[in-house]
Amino acid sequence: MGAYEALAVSYDRLTNDVDYEAVVDFYRLILEREGLSPRTAVDLACGTGSVTVLLARQGLDVTGVDLSEEMLTVAAQKAQSLPRMPRFVCQNLRELTLPRGVDLAVCALDSLDYITDPADCARAITRVYRALNPGGIFIFDVNTPQKLRAMDGQVFLDEDEDVYCVWRGEFDETSNICSYGMDLFQRRGELWQRSFEEHREYAYSQEQLTDFLKRAGFTGIRVYGDRTFAPPGPGEQRMYFQARKGRVKPFSGKK
Repeated sequence: MGAYEALAVSYDRLTNDVDYEAVVDFYRLILEREGLSPRTAVDLACGTGSVTVLLARQGLDVTGVDLSEEMLTVAAQKAQSLPRMPRFVCQNLRELTLPRGVDLAVCALDSLDYITDPADCARAITRVYRALNPGGIFIFDVNTPQKLRAMDGQVFLDEDEDVYCVWRGEFDETSNICSYGMDLFQRRGELWQRSFEEHREYAYSQEQLTDFLKRAGFTGIRVYGDRTFAPPGPGEQRMYFQARKGRVKPFSGKK
């Protein structure tokens, strides 16, 4: 089964420890430091739409993009009570095409790592560059190679009263890919349904991603540790990147 097909309906339960508000707050701090007040945004690999909803609540006109129809279905249900309903689009980031440019592009929770071919990742970053308005900003995070290598041989367990999930990690030094098989048990009335998914993440280095951004045309590239404005340090688990398109000038007008 493909990644996130069975997981979609249980994803939020299994990731209830993820502080999405802190992630979006860090975006806000970056925007403040850059003197930007974006009006439009795209949430790339938006999943169940947690970041999309938070951005929309801040008054942005948001589009959520994801490859999983199942995840987008959950996202649309989550966002339906918002005064300004985000648009949700099923697209591969390598083929990202928006009807109009946006001021802000974000990609949260190591989603770019799921593009396991570096050439495809570079292509996706180029598509993001094209989707941004002049002066627009791209903010994303990835798992560090150290974190992904450390997952080799590790077993993780997530559960609640209706879901039981076992993850088994394996890192291949030749392919530079961390694979984790997931056995998922979901309660269906009096019975339990078992499914299996495999997730794969490429261990991109800071240098690789910086090169992809530069080749796409981005400028003003900065790399931080996990929701901090300090550079990534030894043992860092997550890196944040920000990059600008063209002129580095605040957006004009009101939201």
